[in-house]
Amino acid sequence: MNIYVGNLSYDTDDQALREVFEKYGSVDSVNVILDKFSGRSKGFGFIEMPDNSEAQKALDELDGKELDGRNIKVNQAKPREERGGGNRGGGNRY
Repeated sequence: MNIYVGNLSYDTDDQALREVFEKYGSVDSVNVILDKFSGRSKGFGFIEMPDNSEAQKALDELDGKELDGRNIKVNQAKPREERGGGNRGGGNRY
């Protein structure tokens, strides 16, 4: 199960997040999302846990819990929707 974790402290890194979730079972991957320009955490990340029952237990017990001074939001990650190419518009130019 892919898990979304939000409201992370900017000080929380991949390793700290992994340690918290490994208390509930096996963790395949951890990815705290970083700003590509500043390199700082954007305050959210994703955890991949292969066992759905372990993942659900982590989700149930960690949602709203404090981590590094912040009450984290934990829920099942939703797949990203395809972004349309979009019409950049701008109206008619004469």
